[in-house]
Amino acid sequence: MYTYQWYHWLSFFYIYCFFGWIFESAYVSLKTGHFVNRGFLRLPMLPLYGTGAVMMLWVSLPVRDNLILVYFSGVVAATVLEYVTGWAMERLFKMKYWDYSNQRFQINGYICLSSSIAWGFLTIFLTEVIHQPIARVVLAGAPSLELPLLAVVSVFFVTDTIQSTREALALGKALEAMTKMKAELEEMQVQLALLRAETSQKVEDIRADARHRVTEWRNDAAGIAAELKEETRLRAAELKEETRLRAAELKEETRLRAAELREEARLRTAEFKEEAASLMAQETPELPSAVAEKMRALAERRQALMAARKNLSSHMSPYRKGILRGNPSASSQKFGEALKELRDMLDIK
Repeated sequence: MYTYQWYHWLSFFYIYCFFGWIFESAYVSLKTGHFVNRGFLRLPMLPLYGTGAVMMLWVSLPVRDNLILVYFSGVVAATVLEYVTGWAMERLFKMKYWDYSNQRFQINGYICLSSSIAWGFLTIFLTEVIHQPIARVVLAGAPSLELPLLAVVSVFFVTDTIQSTREALALGKALEAMTKMKAELEEMQVQLALLRAETSQKVEDIRADARHRVTEWRNDAAGIAAELKEETRLRAAELKEETRLRAAELKEETRLRAAELREEARLRTAEFKEEAASLMAQETPELPSAVAEKMRALAERRQALMAARKNLSSHMSPYRKGILRGNPSASSQKFGEALKELRDMLDIK
């Protein structure tokens, strides 16, 4: 049963890739309520299932007469394959194409206990039920027909794998770039806020200083007025004590002095008001030119980053969109926000 030619193994690989796609697509489509072309490739194939099936057949070869050992060999082999594949794909493509993080007894989201248990039963089901009729069909075919068919399928499979890998790498780079841009945008937002706060504080300091100076000038004007009043009172007292002959002279002298003091107070008050109004009208003398230039540069850079980020998220090839749609449960701990943004844009639930 297990003695096959290399091309027979290749046929089994493609057949189980196809059966795995049928199983996964049917399961996810029923779960989401709409058809999902499940998997990494555009072809109706899931290489993980094909590789897993071939591996299960190989590891169960030495213990094929003992179902318990067949079960545990399938558990170990499939679990190792699933972990290594999940780990490698996340390192290459920046996201997990399946994630068991919400399951109990899981390791890094790549494997979980319930999945491993299922792999063992699937190994028994494969070796005892599924594989025997498939093997009979494959072995019954003539090599002259099987080899050309395998060649055609292999060309399509390799081409699709190369293209999908390239697009998945590009998608991973896009997620990384979008996340980096988002962090830079947030940093710029903080810098702009700090610059605005610093400018506002300096403007407030200038205005407070102007208010203080206006208060001092008002106090000076009040002092002049008080001085005028006191001097007028004293001169009036002197006037009473002067002789009646000096009364007219003193009265005229007091009037002239009072007029001089009033004019001085009026001029000083007008000067104070004009200078205070000028200071209050100023917001940032000399200082804002550098600050405003920096704020303008930050704003321009922010606009450029936002445009570049939008361009990354809105211009995706059909392959990349297919990868996202075909893996609705894919996740990324590091680039999760960028992945969610792309999903929202494509309305993938």
